[in-house]
Amino acid sequence: MKKTIIIFILFVAFHPNLSRGSDSPEIIPSEILKHVRYLASDELEGRRAGTVGAEKAAEYIASEFENTGLKPLGDNGTYFQDFSLTSGVKLGDANLLTIDYGQNKDVLKIEEDYVPLSFSVSDYSSADLVFAGYGISAPELNYDDYDGIDVKDKIVLVLRYTPEDYDVDSPFYNYASLRNKAITARKKGAKGIIFTTPLSQKEESDLGGRRFDASFTDSGIQAVILRRIIAEKILNYSGRDMKSLEEKLSNQKNGSFYIPHIKVLLNTDLIPQRSKSSNVIGLLEGTDPDLRDEVIVVGAHYDHVGFGGWFSRGDHKTQKNKIHNGADDNASGIAGLLELAAFFSNEQKFLKRSLLFIAFSAEELGLIGSSYYVKNPKIPLEKTKAMLNMDMIGRLRDDKLTVFGVGTSPEWETIVESANSELGFDLKLSDSGVGQSDQTVFYTKNIPVLHFFTGVHSDYHIPSDDWQKINPYGLKKVLLMMSKLIYDLNTTPRVIAFSKVKEEGRGRSRFNVYLGTIPDYSEDAHGVRLMGVKDGSPAEKAGLRDGDIIIEFEGGPIKNIYDYVYALGEAKPGVPAYLRVIRENKKLKLRVVPEPRNYRE
Repeated sequence: MKKTIIIFILFVAFHPNLSRGSDSPEIIPSEILKHVRYLASDELEGRRAGTVGAEKAAEYIASEFENTGLKPLGDNGTYFQDFSLTSGVKLGDANLLTIDYGQNKDVLKIEEDYVPLSFSVSDYSSADLVFAGYGISAPELNYDDYDGIDVKDKIVLVLRYTPEDYDVDSPFYNYASLRNKAITARKKGAKGIIFTTPLSQKEESDLGGRRFDASFTDSGIQAVILRRIIAEKILNYSGRDMKSLEEKLSNQKNGSFYIPHIKVLLNTDLIPQRSKSSNVIGLLEGTDPDLRDEVIVVGAHYDHVGFGGWFSRGDHKTQKNKIHNGADDNASGIAGLLELAAFFSNEQKFLKRSLLFIAFSAEELGLIGSSYYVKNPKIPLEKTKAMLNMDMIGRLRDDKLTVFGVGTSPEWETIVESANSELGFDLKLSDSGVGQSDQTVFYTKNIPVLHFFTGVHSDYHIPSDDWQKINPYGLKKVLLMMSKLIYDLNTTPRVIAFSKVKEEGRGRSRFNVYLGTIPDYSEDAHGVRLMGVKDGSPAEKAGLRDGDIIIEFEGGPIKNIYDYVYALGEAKPGVPAYLRVIRENKKLKLRVVPEPRNYRE
C-alpha cells in the first residue's frame, strides 16, 4: 500500500497536467519552471508561428486552461481562435536565369547557381546588365553607387554587405539589407537585381537561402542571389575583376559601370505559403451579476522565432539552423499566464468581473495574433476594462521591474505603487502604451494597458535564451504584483479611466524623423494600414487616423511597410511632406511635418 501511495504521489508531481492540487491557491516556482522547460524545449523547435512546434505549444496551453477550469472561448467551442498568416514562399516551376554572352549562353541551375529571394516579384525580364557596386545610394554619406549610371529597364549586379563589411557601428549598416537595396534599385528604375557575395566575405553553400522575412508583400522588383564564381566570370568578361572593384569600393570610390555585350534573361516564380496559427483563449467568469459581463484581459504571446533566421540577433553564420528556444521571450510570460489562471481559478468566488486569459500567437511577426483578436473579439471591446501583458518577465535581477503603460490611465500609477508597497520592487514606470508587444493593439482601441518586463539581456533572440537562466522566484514575485493589481481592478465596481499618452519619437531607428504612426503589420493592404497614431504626434496633427491606408509619400508609391520605412529614411525633420491615404474608400491628400527623432533612451 505504501509503495502504491509513493508511486501515485510521484505520478501527480511529475505529470504535466496534474502537478497542481485543485485546492492550491499558491503561485509555485516549480510549476513556473515546469511550464518554461516544456515550452522552451527543443521539441517545440522555437515555436515559430505557423509551425508544428507552435501548434504543440498551443495545445499545451489549452490543456492547462482546461485543467484549470477555464471556459473555452475560441472558435466552435474550443480554446483556439484560428487565423492564417504568410509563413514563407516556395519556388514555382518556371524559374529561369540565363546569361547570354553572345557567342555562348549559360543556363544556370536554381538553388545551385542562384536562389530567388523571398521578396522577389514573380516576373519575366530580358535586359542589359549594369554593375552597381554595393547597390547603396547614400548622398548624405557622400556615397552613391548609382551616380553617373542610368539603370532604367536594366538588371543591376550588386555586392552584398557594404564598403565597410557588415559593421553594426558603420554609417553604412542601415543600407546593408538586401530588401533595402532592392527597393533602391526599383526606385532607380531597374527591372531586376542580382546579388553576389564579395571576396571579403565567406559565401554560404546555399547562398543564404530564400530568407523569408515574414513580410506580406514583395519588394516590387525581381531579386536573386548569384553564385560568386559566376559573377566573377561576368566581371572578367567585361575586363574587370572583383578584387580590384572591392578595393576601389572600400575606398568609397564609385566603381559602377555598364557591362557590355551581355544580356540577362530572368524569370522568377515564387508562391506565397499560408499557414494556420491560433490564439488560445480561456474565460474565468466573475460572480457579480452586474459586473461579470466586464472583463480584464491577461495576455502573453507564446510564439518565438523558430530557428532564428531573419529574426535572430546573433551571428547568422554561426547560429544558422540552431533552435531559438525563447525561454524568457516569451515562455516566461506564458508560464505567468498559466500560473495566474490556476491561481484565480481557486479564488473565483472573490472575482466580480471576469478574467479573459489570452495566449497570443505571431507576436514576433508583427502583433498579428493580438491584432486579429481586437478585430474579432470574443468579448466586446467596450466590455474590456483593462489589459495586462507579460512579455519577458523571467530574468528579474536586483528586483528591477519595468512597467509600461502607466500613462494610459490617470489611476495606474497609484494602483501600481500601492501593489508594490509590500513587494518592494525597484520600479521603472513608463507612460507609453505603445511598444513592440501585444498591449499596443489594445491601447489603440482606448483600453488602459500595462506591460510587465524584467529587462533585456544578452540572450535576447539568440539560441542561448534557455530555461536554465530563468529566475522562477523572481517570476513568482512579478505574478504576486500582478495578482494584487487584478484584485484591485476586480473587487470594486470602480472602472479605471482611459487616457492617451503624448508619445515622443524615442530610441534607435533607421531614420532621423518621427511621425508617430502605428502600422498594422498584420494587414496585407497594398499600402500601410494604420492601427493608430500617437497622441500629439505629427501624424495626429496631420489628421491621420486609425484605419487609414498610406499609399503614397512625397509622390512615391507605398506598397508595403518597407517602402514606408524607406520613405521615412529620406524624409527631413521640419520639411513638410505630402501623404496620400485611403480612408473609407476615398483618397485623401494630407500634409505632415516630420519632427526630429529624440534619441533619449
